[in-house]
Amino acid sequence: MKNCYWAIFALSLLFSACTKQAVEPENSTNPVSSVTSSFDLIQDRIFTPSCATAGCHLATTDASFAQHGLVLAKSSSYAQLVGVAAKNPNAVLNKILRVTKYQSTQSLLYHKLNWDVAHHSSIDYGVPMPLGGKPLSVGQLKFIQNWIEAGAPEKGEVADSKLLDDTTPSFAVSSDFSPLTEPSAEGKEGIQLKVEKFSVAPNFERELFVRKPLNNSAPVYVSRIKLKSRPNSHHMVLYDFENKQALPNLNEVRDLRNGDNSINVFTFLQMQNHLFLGGGTDPNSDYTFPEGTALLLPANSSIDLNPHYFNKTNEVIFGENYVNLYTVKADQVKKVVQMINFNNTNLTIPANQKTVISKDFTFDKAVAIVSLTSHTHQWGKLFQIKIKGGARNGEVIYESTDWAHPKVINFSKVIELKAGEGLTSVVTYENNTNRIIRFGLTSEDEMDIIFGYYYAL
Repeated sequence: MKNCYWAIFALSLLFSACTKQAVEPENSTNPVSSVTSSFDLIQDRIFTPSCATAGCHLATTDASFAQHGLVLAKSSSYAQLVGVAAKNPNAVLNKILRVTKYQSTQSLLYHKLNWDVAHHSSIDYGVPMPLGGKPLSVGQLKFIQNWIEAGAPEKGEVADSKLLDDTTPSFAVSSDFSPLTEPSAEGKEGIQLKVEKFSVAPNFERELFVRKPLNNSAPVYVSRIKLKSRPNSHHMVLYDFENKQALPNLNEVRDLRNGDNSINVFTFLQMQNHLFLGGGTDPNSDYTFPEGTALLLPANSSIDLNPHYFNKTNEVIFGENYVNLYTVKADQVKKVVQMINFNNTNLTIPANQKTVISKDFTFDKAVAIVSLTSHTHQWGKLFQIKIKGGARNGEVIYESTDWAHPKVINFSKVIELKAGEGLTSVVTYENNTNRIIRFGLTSEDEMDIIFGYYYAL
């Protein structure tokens, strides 16, 4: 009987312990959550594999950093996004941040990841991202939108992670691109040029040139230039030619790179004959010259069209580009826009060192500057343009760090200069070779050129 009592007592203690464990889980006073925060999911499943890659948004040393100023590496992405002002000109103009808490339509991140440009009306925020990659899925885009609408917190689960399982492409690259409407279909005067659909090999960047005729039997005055490009276009530039006696064949596609990614020297040499006409690193731009001004193109003109596409996928993608040149009658033009072509040919860049070379250029009449861009070869690391003379003497009005695809600035308020005033090019070269580099046309030489538009006052 005594042993039975001890058995019953032991069973009661065991039952009591099990009951207590059931109602009081271990570590109940300091539970450990296994849920990954919504922002960490965005980082791990979108930013890290698609955006924070070498050359793009991985570090401040990326070639494109000077343009976007955004690093999306895991250690810094949140601080660089939420509540931070953007560098994109239209974002600055419309006063939207990279990420605005609770407002996805006021967040540049959402616009850049949404490949359907119609979602933000007539405002163009430039090339959709990720450049050279595939568009986000419907679920990924919705997840980011929901995270922003929930206040864009760094910690906490605020968006349904099941959305990330939806892999439906948010943009059908092969079918969602439509041609640019011709000026005549809009009831306007103008000319449309086109770079026909072409392929871009997997894990390759393709840049090409093709000279297109305007078929204009009489001079035309261009007051507006509108571009439209397929996704993954890095830039679209229009060029005239300085020497009209050395023109490439019409409609011939001339690649800048060979299949092994080496430079096509013949195409590169032809580039040295270029005069900038329009376009730039925004391949879907729409630029209108100041009221009463226009660019004059003589009869029987032709333009060299220069698209550039990135393909960072394992599949073939396609490029295709449209250009609308809107024209006006001569009696509507008060000022004819002229080309700026300031060329410094006196270059001596010593071996194995950094060298800064400046050159002043002046106008012999009062002018208004409309647009500026620059040109160097591979050793040009920083190109600045400053005002020379007058009340704004020394002011930097242009800066570019990408020699291959220099920035193009169209001034919303023209820069007026008096006779005798002008521009100064200040170029920083880094010569890492064992030889002196001088001015020349080949890739082994260097250049220092200011291109742009102006009109006489």
